Amino acid sequence: MRSSVLSLTSGRNPLSATPPLDRAVAPALPTRLRPADLLRLTDEGAEDVLAGRYDHLLPAGGVWPAEERWATRLLTDDEVDVWLISWTPDKSTELHDHAGSLGALTVLSGALSEFRWNGTELRARTLVAGDQASFPIGWVHDVMRAPSAADFGSAVSTGPLDPTLSVHAYSPPLTAMSYYEVTGHGTLRRTRTVLTDQPEGDM
Repeated sequence: MRSSVLSLTSGRNPLSATPPLDRAVAPALPTRLRPADLLRLTDEGAEDVLAGRYDHLLPAGGVWPAEERWATRLLTDDEVDVWLISWTPDKSTELHDHAGSLGALTVLSGALSEFRWNGTELRARTLVAGDQASFPIGWVHDVMRAPSAADFGSAVSTGPLDPTLSVHAYSPPLTAMSYYEVTGHGTLRRTRTVLTDQPEGDM
């Protein structure tokens, strides 16, 4: 199993135009990892799942849950959690953020629908196998398994949907999530905050 501390470059090129962070500023940052680091970790995690390196963590008998989302932690340390998530039809995460954690994902198989709050409205996109996305602090979204390709029409293929799998990384590891609703006035209202270390909402 990779350690994020060992696999990420910690040094800075002395010729870089960007100066190192001032020591007084660095402790205020939630993590030294950046979205590109998390995207790389989710990509590596997806490759490892496909290569069978995590077969011992998969559901017994290779039978994926059909009613509820399922997740297993692939890697964890003080800086990052990496998860494999299996998605089931019609199970939304609800609109949520990741509190003080950055996030990223790689879709391994199937497709996901994401509905992101852009400050004035919800914007939808579909992420298919091989797609990646990163989530800065303050990103509010709802994620669910995408409908079948037939629901999109012949122009869009979401690939095989059983199972629909994605690899997610959070840094620092998740400790809380807030949930939201869109009001009748077109604004976002927080409905609750929960302490959790589970990925993408209640599992």
